[in-house]
Amino acid sequence: MKTPLDPSRNRHQLVAAVSIAVAVAVMGIKYVAFLMTGSVALFSDAMESIVNVLTAVAALIAIRIGAQPPDRGHPFGHHKAEYFAAVLEGALIIVAAMLIFHEAYQAFTEPRALTQPVAGLAVNGLATAINAAWAWVLISRGRAWSSPALEGDGHHLFTDVVTSVGVLIGLVLATLTGWNILDPLLAGAVAINILRIGYNLAVESMSMLMDQAASPEIEARIKDAIRANGEGALQAHDIRTRTAGPQTFIEFHLVVPGEMTVKSAHDICDRLEEAIEKELENTDVVIHVEPEHKAKRKGAVEL
Repeated sequence: MKTPLDPSRNRHQLVAAVSIAVAVAVMGIKYVAFLMTGSVALFSDAMESIVNVLTAVAALIAIRIGAQPPDRGHPFGHHKAEYFAAVLEGALIIVAAMLIFHEAYQAFTEPRALTQPVAGLAVNGLATAINAAWAWVLISRGRAWSSPALEGDGHHLFTDVVTSVGVLIGLVLATLTGWNILDPLLAGAVAINILRIGYNLAVESMSMLMDQAASPEIEARIKDAIRANGEGALQAHDIRTRTAGPQTFIEFHLVVPGEMTVKSAHDICDRLEEAIEKELENTDVVIHVEPEHKAKRKGAVEL
């Protein structure tokens, strides 16, 4: 019999679904701005929004898979599915930057005058404001809910905001000065920043896929919980952690006196597991009990 889905994951899926709707709406608004002005930069900005739609869909699929409970084939759950989405989003951010570079080059070699620049900028500004607000929602909720897919989608959306702001500045300056060459130059500068963000996101997500350890702050809290609740044991060593989405997996060796009964050692383990899980949400703790001759001199938490 399958374990039911975690109800808290429904909110992740709802936010991811809304992201798709927001991305489609923003793409439409930006395309209208391009039609009004004929600006190549606004066209490239609208094309980048297609990537937003794709990444929002990828995030929703990953969150739905990650929400599945552990089963016989995946006893540790499916949380890492979100990191695949984050890696994909990082790659698509880089693709978007390449698209902007291409369009900027075309505009640089063949400058063109803009039509209805004020109205077009106003329409594009509306799309940018919507993106900025929703990016903040995604990043804040992704961090609060430990969802790399939502946070990755938010960071990608923020790059779209940066792109749009750069494009708007370029178009305003080009309109005021008549120097249409400013448009592709600023678009190219923004594309470089997008490349940096996409690279960092992809590298960070790949690191998490390779079982990156929990942060030093979390590891310190684990050790404090062991010290405060390990009475009766001698020491804990070989503490190892890894994270997968919202889940943190913790394991360590607990050294107890050789004459201690199995029941007493088991009671200490239960107390430690309960304390750690109370200190840190969404944790899975595994403790290996050892006799005192297995104690280590270095790197151990003395009790």
